[in-house]
Parts: sequence; structure tokens; C-alpha cells
Amino acid sequence: MDAIYFLAENIASWGRQSDNWWQLAIIIPALLASWAVHHGLKRWLELYTADDGTGWRHLTLRSAMRIVWPLSLLFFVLVGREVMAARDLPHGLLDLAMPLLLSLAIIRILLYMLRKSFAPSPALKAGENILATGIWLVVGLHLVGWLPAVRAGLDTLALRVGQTRISLLAAIEITMLLGLAIVVAIWLSALIERRLHAFKYFSVTMQVGLAKFAKFLLITIGLLVALNLVGIDLTAFAVFGGALGVGLGFGLQRIASNFISGFILIMDNSVKPGDVITVDDKYGWVEEMRARYIVVRNRDGVDTLIPNETLITTQVINWSYGDRNVRLKIPVQISYDDDPEEAMALMVQAATASERVLADPVPAVRLLAFADSGIALELRVWIGDPEAGSGNVRSEINIAIWRAFKEAGITIPYPQRDLHLKSLPAASGALRPDLVPADPVYTATAGTGAGVGAGVDTDHGSSPVHQNRSKTGETAA
Repeated sequence: MDAIYFLAENIASWGRQSDNWWQLAIIIPALLASWAVHHGLKRWLELYTADDGTGWRHLTLRSAMRIVWPLSLLFFVLVGREVMAARDLPHGLLDLAMPLLLSLAIIRILLYMLRKSFAPSPALKAGENILATGIWLVVGLHLVGWLPAVRAGLDTLALRVGQTRISLLAAIEITMLLGLAIVVAIWLSALIERRLHAFKYFSVTMQVGLAKFAKFLLITIGLLVALNLVGIDLTAFAVFGGALGVGLGFGLQRIASNFISGFILIMDNSVKPGDVITVDDKYGWVEEMRARYIVVRNRDGVDTLIPNETLITTQVINWSYGDRNVRLKIPVQISYDDDPEEAMALMVQAATASERVLADPVPAVRLLAFADSGIALELRVWIGDPEAGSGNVRSEINIAIWRAFKEAGITIPYPQRDLHLKSLPAASGALRPDLVPADPVYTATAGTGAGVGAGVDTDHGSSPVHQNRSKTGETAA
């Protein structure tokens, strides 16, 4: 508590000095002027400069925006200091403000460059400002000379848990060291991953596997080093390791299973980034492989996160496992009145309507069956980019077939059945005797859209429905 009282007394004594108020009268207008310069320059850059969000130009502009405010404030403070020095007035506060502002500019630009080395995310952008403020406060307390008193005051705020004393200072230090260790580990793992992608001799799955292993190893080493620097005995984690084992056995077994399954997928090379797969009803290409799941993107641009364990325990269709070529089947029916050989030749020509259809293997047409409504044909083509989808290929070929059939006069039948009710027997007073035919016959005719088909005569006997239809002379189609 003595350190806190000492710090409070220093602040109070500083406020009682009238010379410091004159210097504050210079700092406050300098703050307003630097704020105006910062926002005016920012608006000018947004209106009159083209920034595509990438490249050295973007990095330079964004870095400049982070140091405009502290450097412009430093300029105005420097001008005020010279004015105070010319009039032989005290300017100690202004002398202190100059290294503080210079350190703020350096910290902001270094942290921004460090952030650009990571994958962009809103949390990382917010953490940049928080981390810059924290580091600058520590530097400022050191420059003012208050850092030892602040550390001593934070150390007095403590509690005991058994034989262990935990102070607020120790908690802040361990948090900062752990955060620094994780940041450094992630940055090094990202650097290693980029270097691995540059090696053409490594397969994609090998690159992903080594990058994941390096990231896991570096984070583990960083955490252990940070705990050791704080003074925590690592042997105390033996009990924690046993508790972790019990947790894995009960509540965390699915997480551990997904983590291990991810390494199995990488080692056996069954699924890799860029593969086109189908899992249950999910179709798409593997966009990314993570420690717990893979990202599968479909043709609608929707990303599906599939746990790694699912790929191990369920059936997975990998359309590009051994060969990226995929065959598409396009069924078509023609009327029995048309020539199937002519239709097959036109279908082969229609296969060239899509630029994605491969010339080798060559497109082929097969006559599959003589169906009820017409002759069943099937066009078979191959594509080499299944990740681009198949619906657009089918659509282009179907339109080409339709145009070719229309020009050649080939009809595409549609299924129908014509029911002709010729006569029905009388049913106990249901009809008048003069309306009842002598020989009741029921005829069913199955045909195509053009009316082509074979008639089938079937005696179904009598029923009220048949009697009513015979009475009205109705024809059902």
C-alpha cells in the first residue's frame, strides 16, 4: 500500500505545480489540431487514392495513417516547447510528451506490420489497438519513472490459495507472457506454412500435416516457456495431466477424436485440399483442412464444416481421388416413330456444346431400353473439373439436343395412358335396359405423346365408377 500512496502523492504534487497547467494549455490545442490533421488526411486518402486492399501500396498507406496522429501531435508539441523555451518558461512536461508520442508512433506501426503477417480477422484488428495501448502505457510509466511504484502497488493486491500467493501483478505478467508466446508461436507457424507451400516436392497433404504439427508444437513450447518464466513449477501439471486424461475419457473424447482423425486423413492422403467429395448429401470441394474439421464449399458458395471423425467413420465419395475426370450421364427418350441411329448421331454432336466436355474419352451414346413411352437413349460425356459443377454442362447439352431434335423432326415423348370405356354390363336397376350394350369390353391403350402405342383389351368387370363413365360416354386420359 505504501507504493500506492507514493504514486498518489506524486500525482497530487504534479497537479499543484502551476507551470504544468501552462504546458497543458499548449498540449490541449495541439491535440485538437492533430486530430483535425489526421481526419482531414484520412478523408483525402479515401477520396483521391486508389487502394485495392492488397500490396505494398495498401501497406504503406495504412501504416502512414497510424502514425499521422502521433507525429502531427509531436510536431505541435515541439513547436510549443520552442515557444516556452524562448520565453524561459518551464517545459518539462513537453519534454516528457515528445518521447511518449514518438514511442506511440513506433509501437503502432510495428504492431500493424505484425498484424498483417497473420490472417485478417476482426478480433485481430481489435487486439492490435488493445495491445498497442497496453505497451504504450508500460513505456509511458517507465519514461515517467512511475513503473516501479505501479509494480509494487499491483504486487500488494494478492490472495493466497493454499501455499501459493497469487498477486495481481503475477496475473498480469502471466497473461502477457502467455499471449506473447501464443502470438509468436502462431506467427512462426504461419511463416513455416508459407515456406512449406513454396516447396514443390511436398504434396498438399504433407504440407498441411507438417504445418499443423509445427503449429501445435510451437504453441506447446511457448506455453511451457511462459509458465517457466513466471516461476510456476511444471511438475505441478502432473495432476492436471491426470485430470485432462479423465476429461478426454468423458467429455472431450469427441474433440480428441476429431483432432486425431485430422492427422489420419493427412497421413493416408484420402482427402486433401482441392478434392471434390460427397459426404451424405453434402457435395463440394475441400477448401481447407483444420485441426477439428474440414471446410467443404458447394456451388452456391456455402461452406459446410464437416468434423474429421465423420470422414473416418462414414462413407465418403471422392470424385477426384485417383483421377479428376468424371463421367456425366444425360438420359433422353425419343418416339418409336423416329430413327434411333439418327438421334444418337445428333446427341454426339450436341456433346460439343459445352467447352468443359473432354475430347478424350470421346462422348458416347447408348440405347438402353425400349421403354413404355419411347426409346431410352443415354449420352455419356466426361469432364475434368468436377469442382465447377455439372448442372451447367447438362443444361448446355440438353439445349443443344433439343435444338438438334427440333430441326430433324425427332419427337421427345411424354408418358400417358388413354382409357377407352366402350361398354359396361347392367347392374341391378342402375341403368335403363335400352342403354346397356350386349357385349361389355374395357380397352386400355398406352402410348406416347404422339399417340403411338399398343392397345390392350382387359375385362375389369362392373363397378359403379365404370357404369357412370359408360353412361356419360366419358374418355379418361
